Amino acid sequence: MAHETARVPTTSGARYLQQLCKHWSHTLDVELSETEGIVRFPAAVATMTADPEALTVTVEAEDDGTLQRMKGVVGSHLDRFAFREAPLPFEWKAG
Repeated sequence: MAHETARVPTTSGARYLQQLCKHWSHTLDVELSETEGIVRFPAAVATMTADPEALTVTVEAEDDGTLQRMKGVVGSHLDRFAFREAPLPFEWKAG
């Protein structure tokens, strides 16, 4: 499995996480708490954790091509919900 993580500075991470997980819960398997969300896509999993200063996003996928595509999907959807702050500064790191 390939995976990368980004810590995105924002004080609204918990709100964005809630909005995004609720959005995807209509069509995907989603686990959601106040500060953590897990979204299971057909070939990838996105895990998000919010703290007061940032939203940490990890994407795991079956292969690197899927990983790169899903990072874009997660990032673009988060930017939609964070339109006042968008584009959010994703700095993806392997491992």
